[in-house]
Amino acid sequence: MRKTAFILLLALFSHGLLSAQNEDDALRYSYLTFGGTARSLGVAGAFGALGADFSTLSVNPAGIGLYKKSEFSFSPSMYVGKTSTRYTGTTYDDTRYNFNFGNLGLILTSTTNTATSQAGWKNIQFGLGINRTNNFNVRMVVEGENKQSSMLDTWVKYANGTHIDNLNAFDLNLAYWTYLLNPDSMSGLPNQYTSAAPAGGVMQRLALNATGSMNEWVMSMGANYDDKLYIGATLGFPFLQYTEDRTYNEEALDETTGFDQFRSFTYHQHLDVDGSGFNFKFGLIFKPTDFMRIGAAIHTPTYFYNMRETYSSSVKSSFDNGDNYKENSPEGKYDYKLNTPMRAIGSIAFIIGKHGLVSADYEFVDYSESRFRSSDAEVYFDVNDAIRNKYTTAGNLRLGTEWRLNEFNIRGGMALYDSPFKSSINDAARTSYTFGLGMRQATYFLDFAYVYTTSEEDYYLYDASIAPLQPSKNTNTNQQFVMTLGFKF
Repeated sequence: MRKTAFILLLALFSHGLLSAQNEDDALRYSYLTFGGTARSLGVAGAFGALGADFSTLSVNPAGIGLYKKSEFSFSPSMYVGKTSTRYTGTTYDDTRYNFNFGNLGLILTSTTNTATSQAGWKNIQFGLGINRTNNFNVRMVVEGENKQSSMLDTWVKYANGTHIDNLNAFDLNLAYWTYLLNPDSMSGLPNQYTSAAPAGGVMQRLALNATGSMNEWVMSMGANYDDKLYIGATLGFPFLQYTEDRTYNEEALDETTGFDQFRSFTYHQHLDVDGSGFNFKFGLIFKPTDFMRIGAAIHTPTYFYNMRETYSSSVKSSFDNGDNYKENSPEGKYDYKLNTPMRAIGSIAFIIGKHGLVSADYEFVDYSESRFRSSDAEVYFDVNDAIRNKYTTAGNLRLGTEWRLNEFNIRGGMALYDSPFKSSINDAARTSYTFGLGMRQATYFLDFAYVYTTSEEDYYLYDASIAPLQPSKNTNTNQQFVMTLGFKF
């Protein structure tokens, strides 16, 4: 009987389209990390006051002003991400590997007519290339028994008060046609539902597999005034690609009673996101003495003017009497715009003769300032309100040092990234430890870096404000191995 009404839902797909983006998407594309060359990674990205490294074009563009020679560099990288989960007493871990390029860049330097002994502009530089700013690759499994609730409890809450013909085409509608949601004839109220697995008693499992990255094309110009003041500007064109497959499963525990012959269900979601945008960065570095450099940079918000999502979902159900059902959603498509927060960076570095250096960057960002945009102002009102309420300001500190042993260099550093969440909601602070080695010659250089990053967060399988639910305690450990080969001319 239900099959005959399915065609009536084809006109309702836009309901699912408009609810596709959420505050988690905004954070994913705003929560950047340090990247680029192996030298920069070796000192934990603390290069805002140092310069003469291609990664600074995405951090403090004034760094281009310290180049005295032209240069070409590229950085192949290996990424290893491991996620360990602990949910209702059950632990699990999974690992994902990814090969990528941290940077590819060209710097061209010219000398002005100003004599060496005279004050004035000494060099002008132009840079073009690409830096990686985030890595989305992750594989995660969460598994455990839940005797308090089911995801179906949240679907009942969302569905109540909605006519069958108006149920969301990407989840509630699928649950209805697979007999996981059923009309509640006992309530005495219209458009009320009950689930096939009320109040828990299920084994829950989530398998998440995500791939993708965010990179930035950069076009930069800089100049050097009297070897004291360095200025630079970057026009950045970030672009991203993200793919996610999320498979959620519930299976009735053997001792569970009271279910309407429910045995199991599986909810699969697929998401593809492509986006591109632009931003502007301006920076300066001042050298008051030979042993000190002070840097400052400002990044405008990134305006992602071309974000496109395609997504689909399916639900399968199984019952003790042998009945099995499966429903597929249509393919959803939606274009939208996103503004990510502006950033301000202050830096200081101490140059200890020809022996080494110590440097630090402090970055300020307000993650609650991200905003989805649409021609219809009301489309994203609730999502943007959730961003304001869920996220907060963060101060990110990067510390690094480099010491020279003849033509060889040894590096180390640490980066402390604040949690973007308000303290009462979650914690996702991130800490990175870095180590690097390098060799510098007159016409070429070769650098290596290792980055170990760890973070913890509470991960909820569904909305805990609707159904009783413990969070999964997730520990993320990422390792990155980078090599940079560069040529000077």
